[in-house]
Amino acid sequence: MLPNYYTVKQAGEHEIIIQKSRFIAHFSRAETEEKAIAFIESIKKQHWQATHNCSAYLIGEHNLIQKANDDGEPSGTAGVPMLEVLKKRNLKDTAVVVTRYFGGIKLGAGGLIRAYGGAVSEGLNAVGIVERTLMRLVHTTIDYTWLGKIENEIRQSPYLLQGIDYLDNVVIRTYVKEAETETFQQWMTEQTNGQAKFSEGELVYLEKDVG
Repeated sequence: MLPNYYTVKQAGEHEIIIQKSRFIAHFSRAETEEKAIAFIESIKKQHWQATHNCSAYLIGEHNLIQKANDDGEPSGTAGVPMLEVLKKRNLKDTAVVVTRYFGGIKLGAGGLIRAYGGAVSEGLNAVGIVERTLMRLVHTTIDYTWLGKIENEIRQSPYLLQGIDYLDNVVIRTYVKEAETETFQQWMTEQTNGQAKFSEGELVYLEKDVG
């Protein structure tokens, strides 16, 4: 699992008009090729009257699965420029379809490349991008006498307080980057004079908006 990566914030769409042609960029997350294909097919059914439904997707930690489809546009003028925008934004597990309703004015190869690339770029700006960071939930058990100090220290630290359980002892749940769990535990041990006990919980991706 990657320590962090970027992907689209959510499924969404954004339309631009170039020389009377409508270009509608549709986005979705896709962790598998099957999901990407299903998404593309759903857009094609929704816009079956469109002139073209061009597509591109990047899947996997190292982008091992990547496809581009021009759907009838001149070769290399639609799918590839769309895919290149996804790569430049360092996105992963992302699928995009750009639907074109022809407006009667031919754009030429250069115009098409700019139009399809621009539709994806502007669409990403509209839909948004998130950074997903791999976090470990660490349970820290301490005596109640340490609660005020430790809660305050965590809230002022880079670590993310997930919650507090008030049991026989206090259990503080904190999200810590997977690579920093040992550093966190050492820090907490110092803060409590060695009186903290730890157990590790789930491993999850947390998201924050980046654009």
